Amino acid sequence: MSTYSQDTVSMNIVAEYMEEQRKLSLAANMEELAGLRFSILLTSKWAVSESLSEERVAELRTELSNLRTQYLDKVDAIAMAFGVQAAMETREQIEREVFVPEEMNECVLPMDTDQLYF
Repeated sequence: MSTYSQDTVSMNIVAEYMEEQRKLSLAANMEELAGLRFSILLTSKWAVSESLSEERVAELRTELSNLRTQYLDKVDAIAMAFGVQAAMETREQIEREVFVPEEMNECVLPMDTDQLYF
């Protein structure tokens, strides 16, 4: 095998490896974005709950604002790493697919206290 052929094969292997790493990295970023989206949806449901104190609702609204900022920052990071088109497609996919299941709507409410009892 000539040196040229070996170099070409090596470059192809490296290119395939880099593409696979890129896909894995994008998938990890998508998971983080999905987690943030789920947290936003859940926190927004809690923030409108009538069973919580005004102080707790204010805390939840602050948390919701922070989550939204993190979400948009993550979209920006995806755009910087993978391009604007990939970021927009990822955001659209996450916003289509991530939701709070109906069965969780009734049973998952935050406690009005920071203490957990086991």
